[in-house]
Amino acid sequence: MSFVSDKITVYNTINRKKELFVPLHSPFVGLYVCGPTVYGEPHLGHARPAIVFDLIFRYLKFLGYKVRYVRNITDVGHLENDADEGEDKIAKKAQVEQLEPMEVAQFYMDKYHFAMDALNVERPSIEPRASGHIIEQIEMVEQILNNNYAYVSNGSVYFDVEKFDKDFGYGKLSGRVLEELIANSRTLDGQDEKRNPADFALWKKAAPEHIMKWKSPWSIGFPGWHIECTAMSTKYLGKQFDIHGGGMDLLFPHHESEVCQSVVANGKESVRYWIHNNMITINGQKMGKSLGNFITLNEFLTGTHSMLTQAFSPMTIRFFILQAHYRGTLDFSNDALIAAEKGMNKLMEAYHLLKTLKPNTTDINQDTLKASDSLYQKCYDAMNDDFNSPIVIANLFEAVRIINTVQAMKPPMAKENLDSLTNLFDTFLFNILGMKITEDKSAGGNTEDALMQIIISLRGEAKQRKDYTSADNIRDALNKIGITLKDTKEGVEWSK
Repeated sequence: MSFVSDKITVYNTINRKKELFVPLHSPFVGLYVCGPTVYGEPHLGHARPAIVFDLIFRYLKFLGYKVRYVRNITDVGHLENDADEGEDKIAKKAQVEQLEPMEVAQFYMDKYHFAMDALNVERPSIEPRASGHIIEQIEMVEQILNNNYAYVSNGSVYFDVEKFDKDFGYGKLSGRVLEELIANSRTLDGQDEKRNPADFALWKKAAPEHIMKWKSPWSIGFPGWHIECTAMSTKYLGKQFDIHGGGMDLLFPHHESEVCQSVVANGKESVRYWIHNNMITINGQKMGKSLGNFITLNEFLTGTHSMLTQAFSPMTIRFFILQAHYRGTLDFSNDALIAAEKGMNKLMEAYHLLKTLKPNTTDINQDTLKASDSLYQKCYDAMNDDFNSPIVIANLFEAVRIINTVQAMKPPMAKENLDSLTNLFDTFLFNILGMKITEDKSAGGNTEDALMQIIISLRGEAKQRKDYTSADNIRDALNKIGITLKDTKEGVEWSK
C-alpha cells in the first residue's frame, strides 16, 4: 500500500512554519540526522532524537517512500568547547583510560547500538563515521578555500563568517545576528588565529601531543566538527536533499555552520526541511552530559540512579518520549515515567485482550466498525500533521474503551470488527510508533494481571446481569487485600 500522494506537513525550522512536505525526487527521500559523539554512556538525551527520527523514518516508509536514512557517528573533531578550543572529547577519554581513541569510539558506539536496539530504534540505511571520511572533508575544505570563503592561519583553516554574512546573510537558521555574536565573544585560546571571533574551524592544526591527526595540504591535524556532516550528507544524499534532523541543541553553532558550508561548497542550501526535536529537561534545565544531570539508559533499565524508585523497561522509555510532541520540551520525573508505564500497559493489555477474544458468526456491528475506522483516520491525520504522536496515542486510548465494550458483549463481535481494531493497533502502536510487546506480555506471562483481567470480567458480567451485590462483593474482597478497582470511561483500572 502506498500513500505517497498524501499531504504531510512538517515544521521547517529554517522558515519557522509548517510546510507541505514535497520530496525532491519522490518516491525517494533523503534523510540525514546528526548521531552521537561516542565518548560516554548513552543517556536519555540520546534516546529522544533517536526515537523521534525513528518515528519519522518508520512513517515515511509506511507511506511508501523509499527512504535513505543517514545517521553519522562523530569519532573525531568534536572539541570540548564549540568555539574551537579544548581537547577532542574522544582523545581526552582515551588518554584518561589509557586506550587508543578508536577503542573508546568502538566501545561506546557498541553501547549506543545496544541501547538503541533495546529501544526498538531501527538502524539507519548508512551510518558513516567521521574518521572514515577525512578525504571527503579535506576536499570540501579545499572547495571552500577555492571559493574564497575560508583562510589559512598557522596551519588551521577557518570559515570567513563575515564575508559569508555580507554575500548571503548569516543566521538564517538559528536567528543569530553576527554583530551580537562578535560583541559577546570571549577571548579564547587560539582565537588570535581568527580574523573574527565568529569564524569557525574547518581544519585544525594538531598540537604535537594530539593523538588523532592526519596529513592535509595545510598541516598535520584534524577536521573541525561542523565539516563532517556537510561532507558526509553530500556524499550519500547529494548536494541537495530532503530532511536534516537533530536536537535543538545543535541548531547553533553546528547546523548554522552546515548551512554556511553547503552554500559555499555546493552552490546552494543543501537542506530543504530542517527538523529539530526539543530537549529533555530535569527541573526545567536541559539534560546533558556536559551539565552532569543526565541519567544513562542503563541506569533506567536497572533502576540504579538516585532519582529513580524502580527499573523501567526500554518500551516504557520509548512510550514516555512519544507521549510528547517532538517539538515540545519533555520534563523528566520518576512519576512521569511511572505514569507512562501505566499508560503503556493499558494499551498492551487491551491488545492482548483483543487477541484472545473469539469472534461470533453474526452480523458485523457497523457502529463499532465505523468507530475503529474513524480512529484509524484520526491517527493517520495526526501523523500527517507534523508527526503528532501524542494525538495518535490519545486515539489509541479511545480504542481501549471500545475494546473493553466489545469484551463485555455477549456474544462477542464479528471477526471484521475485531480485525479492524487489531489493524489499528498493529499499524500505529507497533509499526509506526515502534512499540513492541515484551516477552511476558506476548506469552501471557504476567499472571497477576491475567488473573485480574478475569476477575474484572466476572465483575462486569455480574453488573450486566444487574447482580450488583456480587459485583460489590468482588470489589470489597479485592479492597481487603490491597487492590483497588476504578471505573473509568476507558474501562476498569486496577492498582495496588
